Amino acid sequence: MTEFMITISRWARPTLDIVIIAYLIYGTYRLLIKTQAIQLAKGAALLVLVYAGAFFLRLDTLSWILSLLAPGLVIALAIIFQPELRKIFIKLGQGGIFRRGQGPRSTQLDAILHAAEILAEKRRGALLVFVRYVALDDIVERGTKIDGEVSSALILSIFEYDTPLHDGALIIKEGRIVAAGCFLPLSEQRDIKRSFGTRHRAALGLTEGADAVVLVVSEETGAMSLAYDARLFYNLSLTALRKRLGQLLEYSGQPSMDEGAVDE
Repeated sequence: MTEFMITISRWARPTLDIVIIAYLIYGTYRLLIKTQAIQLAKGAALLVLVYAGAFFLRLDTLSWILSLLAPGLVIALAIIFQPELRKIFIKLGQGGIFRRGQGPRSTQLDAILHAAEILAEKRRGALLVFVRYVALDDIVERGTKIDGEVSSALILSIFEYDTPLHDGALIIKEGRIVAAGCFLPLSEQRDIKRSFGTRHRAALGLTEGADAVVLVVSEETGAMSLAYDARLFYNLSLTALRKRLGQLLEYSGQPSMDEGAVDE
């Protein structure tokens, strides 16, 4: 029995070791892809290959130069890719154990979508931001604080008419409307469709630096879209919106794309 256990242990440990390493490599790869920091990994890999080649080929001068430049290159990469590194650490903190609070209840979500549907039919643009793990206190502070219950009437009163808060974003946190008239950072992406206006660019801009979910109602077309993880899912149906928001705001993990959604 003892020999059997020793044999099992001898095989189990390397297997477990390989499985954990493979999972970490796969998780790191997915993290880099989601944060668009794959260029950082490619640059680091290239430097390692050049240094390894210089070491094995005994290119003393090149090795000496790289040794001198290495600390400065690390600092330069950290500065250049600071936004990407920030996104990586944001992603690392998005586990259930770090959850800040609950999303809107089912009845509140229905009220939000009902208001969005009315705004879409009337071609009234709107931006509704759902806070998840990463706080948006700096954005809330620059807006008009409300701290009110989520309701269709309140959302419509802000966006349906030309009020001073109409052009900004409405922030929803833990089932309450905390602020309105908030201005979001515009996207840094260069491949956005030219037909997308400021609202879509602002929705993408916020999700590039935070894990918030943004519901966008287009003033030009009435299309309802969702932005999260630095991606825009354009012109979703009401059913798809309800399902996607329910998954994003109540559960951890990435929902799958619904049929008919267009990823921009």
